[in-house]
Amino acid sequence: MKTKIEIRNEASVCTIDIEGVIGVDEEMQFGDSSQSVATYERFRREVEHIREMAPSEVVVNIRSTGGDVNDALLIYEVLASLECKVTTRCYGYTASAATIIAQAASEGCREVASSALYLIHRAHCSTEGNASDMKECLDMLEKSDERIAALYARRSGRSVEDMVSLMNENGGRGRWLAPEEVVAAALADRIIGEEPQRKGIVAKIKGWLNLSDKSEGLPPLPSATNILHLPDNLAGSLSALSLREGQNAISATRTEPREDPSLEGSALSQNALAYAEDALRIKGL
Repeated sequence: MKTKIEIRNEASVCTIDIEGVIGVDEEMQFGDSSQSVATYERFRREVEHIREMAPSEVVVNIRSTGGDVNDALLIYEVLASLECKVTTRCYGYTASAATIIAQAASEGCREVASSALYLIHRAHCSTEGNASDMKECLDMLEKSDERIAALYARRSGRSVEDMVSLMNENGGRGRWLAPEEVVAAALADRIIGEEPQRKGIVAKIKGWLNLSDKSEGLPPLPSATNILHLPDNLAGSLSALSLREGQNAISATRTEPREDPSLEGSALSQNALAYAEDALRIKGL
């Protein structure tokens, strides 16, 4: 888990990047432990620093396949207790304990990337010992499942049974959910990164030629500009191939020879008849 703090103008936005295995000492995950945070203890120190800054928003970027449930629950509680707006953004493989932290966002601020995969499942562990040890471990696992399912249900607005059903799939190992499925399950509020930003002159041309309501707010077509032969100051970094494809896409419709009214004996199409009528009218016949 890495932290980065940025202050923009009058409003401060603090960014926390959670990476690696949650609950495992950072010295075991990263080459430079000073730049990483993987345990609740280290995370708590960073959050105290953030509290002192009194930011308007905290953005938590999550790229983790999970880890220790105890640390994840503690981190969740700390984030949920912040008085400012908290946004969580899940990228790549977001699984297990990491999905618990993702639920700590403010209302409507749980985001998942369009390329992400999301996994919730029943708690699991490794243990050894006698029957009493096994029973104690089983009790803890069942209590953990109840706590996690209740948390998912509270944030999603769905029933505990719905969440347990998702966690129970594949023998309790869960199932990787696509972003659309995560939103449908109400474990995230929206998908981010679905529509890449349109850049370059090709996007501008598409905007100029788009006559629908979606064209509102697009840059106006510069006066005296031939969009088939763009001046250098507008062409930018557009490649020759992209420029040629753009020109072909908006070039005039070709007329087949048989539609040309000047060719006698050819079959006249509706276009050809229209051309002939216009020619007669122009000649005053």
